[in-house]
Amino acid sequence: MKKCKRNIPVIEKVVLPTLLVFIFHMAQAAPASQDIVRRGEYLARAGDCGACHTTDHTKPFSGGMPFDVSVGKVYSTNITPDTATGIGQYGLDDFVKVMRQGIAKDGHRLYPAMPYACYTRVSNDDLSALYAFFMQSVKPQAVPNYPPELNWLLGKRYYMAIWDAFYFKKGEYIDGPEKNAAWNRGAYLVQGLGHCGDCHTPRGAFGHVKDASEKSGNWFLAGGMIDNWHASALNNEYKTGLRAWSKNDIVEFLKTGRTTRVAALGIMAQVVEKSTQYLTDTDLFAIAEYLKSLPPFYAKGQNTLNTSAQTPKDSMATIALRSGKELGRGAPLYVDNCNSCHGSDGRGAMRTFPDLVKNETVNAKDPMSLIHLVLEGSAMPSTQTAPSAIAMPGFGWRLSDSEIVDVLDFIRNSWGNHAESVGLRQVYRIRKALETNN
Repeated sequence: MKKCKRNIPVIEKVVLPTLLVFIFHMAQAAPASQDIVRRGEYLARAGDCGACHTTDHTKPFSGGMPFDVSVGKVYSTNITPDTATGIGQYGLDDFVKVMRQGIAKDGHRLYPAMPYACYTRVSNDDLSALYAFFMQSVKPQAVPNYPPELNWLLGKRYYMAIWDAFYFKKGEYIDGPEKNAAWNRGAYLVQGLGHCGDCHTPRGAFGHVKDASEKSGNWFLAGGMIDNWHASALNNEYKTGLRAWSKNDIVEFLKTGRTTRVAALGIMAQVVEKSTQYLTDTDLFAIAEYLKSLPPFYAKGQNTLNTSAQTPKDSMATIALRSGKELGRGAPLYVDNCNSCHGSDGRGAMRTFPDLVKNETVNAKDPMSLIHLVLEGSAMPSTQTAPSAIAMPGFGWRLSDSEIVDVLDFIRNSWGNHAESVGLRQVYRIRKALETNN
């Protein structure tokens, strides 16, 4: 009887590895539980994915949002599970790579308009939950992606490898052992999915944020600029930061878009409406605990503002406005355009018309947001707890550039406010930018 030879090397070298790969891919393809999918939906809201990847609200996550970058314009991509135009052919490893490293499945590098430099901090479990949500809960949309409109020389994607080498530090967030669980959770959300630093941290000449966390330097969350809005400092900076805010104030603002002090403006109103209002109180308080722990950043030439000091009930500006006394060119403009909502005392109406007295936006060193607001207006976010999207109209059609300078100088130096004069050229520049974008 002829003995049968066992071809063990073939089994070990070919069959077994193939079987293991097959089992691995089957495990990846296996549907996740509904609990994981729901957690992924929560995380997608924490990351505000819909804000950037949704232009047509009947086709969520289908992309098309334009972003101006230093070398031209890029558009957000389709991240629905459509196999032709979206991420339907992405495996979990592909998804993790694009989130953690900014490298797409076909190998091309993303521009940092996609905040992969922040998402690199997101944990494996959370990335798996996000992947499950997009693959199992989001409806596929066959919406083609727009090609980027970039400088023919500087817009080459392979240059991003150089940018990444200098400015991108990858790696999952690691808890600080000396900090409590709430602080670490807040740091994880702010630095990671929340990508707060992308708006609220100043950028360098090559489009990089100057500091990515409190460990790398005190530029982190010291205030930034985006789309002609000034994103306020989120550290305990004395003039426009959170020094005078309590943790409850921060939670209320992120949940409703308004407090007794301020209202969310512009892009931040969208963040509250589409993202932070859906976070749990536990996560919101964790964010507040982390932000309140950050040291202040003192910009060169910056004056401090004691926002906790009491302002006299009837200041000189209030008395003059009520008596019709001349206070310069800005006062009558304030009476004609602002007084009916914000009042002669600048106090406005609680949670309806923001208080202008020692308001962070009013007193910001850079008046960009204030100019933008007067020119174009803005609406408060509509939230579950505050559904009325009260809006301030724009006055750009009604007021000239010089009149805007006059009324803002009046507001920035009345009722205890002390801020620098607004520049006429800055008003002109922002007006032209808004006209171009519209």
